[in-house]
Amino acid sequence: MGVHGVSSKGVGPATTVSEDFRRQLAGYGLTTARILYRMPDHPAILQTYLWQHYDLCPHFPELNRFLDFWKRELEGPLHSVTVAHARLIGPAELRSVDGVFSLN
Repeated sequence: MGVHGVSSKGVGPATTVSEDFRRQLAGYGLTTARILYRMPDHPAILQTYLWQHYDLCPHFPELNRFLDFWKRELEGPLHSVTVAHARLIGPAELRSVDGVFSLN
């Protein structure tokens, strides 16, 4: 059994549950970060980088891992980071279904 009772095997051979959907069920939400950084050759110029990934609010471990990588591996020093976060699946939006009926 997968996250919160969702089987990774699904109903039939063609049914699979994506890793992104599993993360949403586990409480992850879509996080977008606007990262302003200084150009290495022109420190007076700010450049924008948009980062988007599923992450957990309020600690944002994925974003922090990315920012640590940035500071360690990239030359452009960070100026500021603005974060927006939204859970795409809430408890009221997901419910168990006993059957499916198809109408032509």
